[in-house]
Amino acid sequence: MVLYWLHWPTVVDVHVRKNHTVMQIKTLAAKAFFALAAAASFNAWAQEPIVIKFSHVVAPDTPKGRAAERFKELAEHMTRGQVRVEVYPNSQLYKDREELEALQLGAVQMLAPSLAKFSPLGVREFEAFDLPYIFPDKAALYKVTEGRIGRDLLRKLEPKGITGLAFWDNGFKIMSANQALISLKDFEGLRMRIQASKVLDAQMRALGAQPMTLAFSEAAPALRDGVVEGTENTPSNMFTQRMHETQTHLTVSNHGYLGYAVIVNKKFWDGLPTATRNTLARAMREATAYEKKIAQRANDDAMEAIRQAGTTTIHTLTPGQQAEWRRAMQPVVGQMESRIGKETVRAILREVAR
Repeated sequence: MVLYWLHWPTVVDVHVRKNHTVMQIKTLAAKAFFALAAAASFNAWAQEPIVIKFSHVVAPDTPKGRAAERFKELAEHMTRGQVRVEVYPNSQLYKDREELEALQLGAVQMLAPSLAKFSPLGVREFEAFDLPYIFPDKAALYKVTEGRIGRDLLRKLEPKGITGLAFWDNGFKIMSANQALISLKDFEGLRMRIQASKVLDAQMRALGAQPMTLAFSEAAPALRDGVVEGTENTPSNMFTQRMHETQTHLTVSNHGYLGYAVIVNKKFWDGLPTATRNTLARAMREATAYEKKIAQRANDDAMEAIRQAGTTTIHTLTPGQQAEWRRAMQPVVGQMESRIGKETVRAILREVAR
């Protein structure tokens, strides 16, 4: 009788007659083969890239769309393929109202929603960016987004399971409609599309318009079908969604600002290896610098393209007309201060006044 024991995975104790030696060697070889195969399978699994699904609602050739693609390029290059970024533009995965919930559930890892979107989460301080005429220029805006106020605002998202990575810029908004919007009486009773924001609702009412909240993906069809008669947005968003083809008048008012926060699922972000997380943060800083550089140029190019299309009459407000708009919308700041938070609003006003 032959007695032998195999102590997995590498030790073999043999007490054997000569003619059974080959059998034992074959048994050991089989176990060694399966051990190597298992190790190879584990290594292949371990080397699978980390996937980041980056969803957003605008076109690929907008400032946000182009910056998302730049982040993808940088992240994949800097991590040497250890991270793969999948960008889904134009609400391919989720609409405005759905995307934040999807992020919190982990269905996507990264978003860049407009700043008004955080109010339904209970972080109303971000609605300060919707206040009319609060930022006189980009320099004043960057003092807020790149300073202490901006950092504090992003930290307020953490209890919601969200990590804020950066602020991305789009630009100042213009008004459009199928009639000239010059004086306040031009707004009376006009159905104007807005994104979900109590501040923007109050702004349109202050002008005498009737605000209608629609997701961004629904805005262009609603303008085309006459569900709404006008809207506000940046030139790049209007042009890439072809809104100018159904809006016969456009007013360069620069009355409000549209920006985004790039955010990531906090559990996913915290669970990344430290080196990978640091590399992705560096990629995001570079993508953000790129986004700021192209944002104004993209809007300027869009305005010129709209002008060249010849479908829309472009109006520029005189100083007197601009003053009339300012006076009409100024009460909105006081009305919304308690909702947003007096401390936040006043801190921003102090910062931009310096």
